[in-house]
Amino acid sequence: MTGKSYPDIRLLIGGKWAPGASAKRITVENPATGEALTEFAAASSDDVKFAIAAAKAAFPAWAALAPRARAEIMHRAASLVRERIDHLATLMALELGKPLREGRAEAGKVAEHLEWHAEQGMRILGDLIPAQSGVVQTARRLPAGAVAAFAPWNGPGASPARKMSAAIAAGCTLVIKPAEETPATAIAIAECLADAGLPDGVLNLVLGDPAEISNILMESRNIRMVSFTGSVPVGRLLAQLAGQYLKPMILELGGHAPVIVCEDADPVAAADLAVAAKFRNAGQICVSPTRFYLHNAIHDRFVDRMVEKAEALVTGDPFNPETTMGPLVHNRRLEAVDALVQQAVSVGATLRTGGGRTSETGAFYAPTILTHVPDAADIMSHEPFGPVAVVQKFSNLEEVCDRANNTDFGLAAYAFTKSATAAETIAARIETGIMSINHFAGSNVDIPFGGVKDSGYGREGGAQCFDGYLVTRSISHKVA
Repeated sequence: MTGKSYPDIRLLIGGKWAPGASAKRITVENPATGEALTEFAAASSDDVKFAIAAAKAAFPAWAALAPRARAEIMHRAASLVRERIDHLATLMALELGKPLREGRAEAGKVAEHLEWHAEQGMRILGDLIPAQSGVVQTARRLPAGAVAAFAPWNGPGASPARKMSAAIAAGCTLVIKPAEETPATAIAIAECLADAGLPDGVLNLVLGDPAEISNILMESRNIRMVSFTGSVPVGRLLAQLAGQYLKPMILELGGHAPVIVCEDADPVAAADLAVAAKFRNAGQICVSPTRFYLHNAIHDRFVDRMVEKAEALVTGDPFNPETTMGPLVHNRRLEAVDALVQQAVSVGATLRTGGGRTSETGAFYAPTILTHVPDAADIMSHEPFGPVAVVQKFSNLEEVCDRANNTDFGLAAYAFTKSATAAETIAARIETGIMSINHFAGSNVDIPFGGVKDSGYGREGGAQCFDGYLVTRSISHKVA
């Protein structure tokens, strides 16, 4: 692919790239223009079953391969990703509207995931247990088998890369279903792995009807675990199926991240960081900061600065180097965001900036800040998943921690303070899987990523990156 052209969309099954065999056609749209990028044939039920069979067939040899040999393939793939970083960024700009600078950063994360998991894969250790009555006892951590993975549209590079990397480095094989809205980025990552020498069948990629594919994968006795990133409702449905078929799962679902800015924090510096984090990817990030709880003493200065910086953002063509925020993924998402904003205003919130479309074409929505948002506003409990920040005041730290916990979500949370005591109070009281203090970087490859409550269970990344992909086998040997 050269320039801004969009590739043909194909499936990867048993090492072969081919169109789906279903009569169903799926259209991929450019959210910045509303125009169709391509139309592709969905996977048939047989396609999905062939992908499972390929993953099962490839598993014994891949699991038996030395971890260093697996790591060498993954490092080569990471090098190819870095060579093709502009290609991946272009695909993300086309299918998601992500500005090129953000796309390059996400492509860099893809390479980091491959490298991290490659290295961790050489450190999968078991246990030697003290002998009992002449019996030698060991516990080995072994690959689970063929796994199914589901990746969302909002992280078209990082999310599938995290799942591919974990499964492959652990010695598993997999069938992955990326989002049909953003398929080309995941395909490009799979191409890097294939070009790096990944054996046929270790990685299989299918696209099509999500419900049909999910049911086939969940029902198959040859799929041994499942990793899903996506919405809470879909996560609940898959968890029910997993329970029915007794499949272990990693679930990374939605978030509604609180931000507590204490009296002693620098409101200007914190607001500058907040704008960069809040409006990245147009707010379409599960760990995006959304509910801002500002101490009375710094509230006005923080809000004024945040409004100033938000209004300076440039929304528009993701290929324009001046652009700092692209569109939402489609008009349905824009309409959902706008409905939450308008409902909040109707119950008493103050619209400080934004609150509407910025263009007649494309799914562009203005960076939006709402202050004095009452608890009755739906947006206080419903994840907006868009470029909207909601603000409330507080005066008591313990009380605001309770308010911050007053949702069903618990993925990420943030705080700004110079006080070690306040930082510890917040870290101890907030119900979250990820807590970041005085910064907004909470999803690096070397720390565990995941949530609590309705935000899911299990962890990806960090030293825990293989927990879902390995099984423990206890072996005892009586010495003759």
